[in-house]
Amino acid sequence: MQLSEIHLQIRDVARRFADQAVRPLAEKLDHEESFPAALYRQMGELGLFGITVPDTLGGAGLDCLAYALVMEELSRGYASVADQCGLLELIGTLLSVHGTAQQQARYLPELLSAHKHPAYCITEAEAGSDVSGIRTTAVRTPNGWKLNGSKLWIHNAPVADLAFVLARTDPEAGKRGMSIFIVDCHLPGVSKGPKEHKMGQRASQVGGLNFDNVELAEDALLGQEGRGFHIMMSALDKGRVGIASLAVGIAQAGLEAALEYVPQRKQFGKPIADNQGLQWMLADMAKDIRAARLLVQDAAQRLDTNDNATIACSMAKCFAADVAVAQTANAVQMFGGSGFIRGFEVERLYRDAKITQIYEGTNQIQRTIIARELLTKGGRS
Repeated sequence: MQLSEIHLQIRDVARRFADQAVRPLAEKLDHEESFPAALYRQMGELGLFGITVPDTLGGAGLDCLAYALVMEELSRGYASVADQCGLLELIGTLLSVHGTAQQQARYLPELLSAHKHPAYCITEAEAGSDVSGIRTTAVRTPNGWKLNGSKLWIHNAPVADLAFVLARTDPEAGKRGMSIFIVDCHLPGVSKGPKEHKMGQRASQVGGLNFDNVELAEDALLGQEGRGFHIMMSALDKGRVGIASLAVGIAQAGLEAALEYVPQRKQFGKPIADNQGLQWMLADMAKDIRAARLLVQDAAQRLDTNDNATIACSMAKCFAADVAVAQTANAVQMFGGSGFIRGFEVERLYRDAKITQIYEGTNQIQRTIIARELLTKGGRS
């Protein structure tokens, strides 16, 4: 795919930052499970948050293809860092599309500069893939709203300053009875659960948020009352492009690590790169990664032009996540016993890849969406 000059420029900015600032810290961040706040402020200064947010609101004012390129390059450095970029993209999209001018002015500058950190709060104990199972409630009061409920496995929850919370405002209206609220995490009644210790992407902070009779002002409502489910779902296609791009970045890092290692490692008196079976593994890695990248870029361009994007985004996310898991496993295989040892990059990449098949809609859900789109609209795209 031929990229424009602006796409090449933003890709190169992200690539240099990943190589110079992110990758050297990746193993340390993974080992310590630490939140690199200073690194994120550098990203804010470079304009790597809010890629598609209009420049009049403090974003880069670029398109979804640019966002996909940035996510891949950052993930090559470390997927947890790319994950933060993806979270800010979703929050920035919600605010720029559905926020009032006052909400945009109040929140976007500090979020896009990484001086405040958001959480995107959908998942609950009985509401993962089935968002309709949400039980968190927001009830009107004379002064605004009262919020009650709990969220779990929430990205950034342990460090969040602001939570964007999906809650029921009309228990009888199903999906049409949900609304989104912007919640200051320092308000009375907001508490944070313990940080989860994850298999991969360990510097990406995940935990729970609890809301006990939290008093919210009227202007805490984001968008229209009762439209929360539709607003959240409208951002999912872009979110899936983001995770697909992140998965491609993980797989690409695995390929690069393998290509550096196999000419140096000798067995039976010669480099293992001379082994035809291993050469075929490298070839499969390269072709699958290229196919995934092209699917992602196609999905991003369809999002930019509103051209049958849902099936393309689900295909890209599903395929790229499967490629990331399969091909980082092949990278570990090429490293042999070394690939199973902490401190080797491919071991971390393999762990980082698995969650891409789960979050932003499991790959089983993506297959259901693809099949539904095919049955509804036919097989040509």
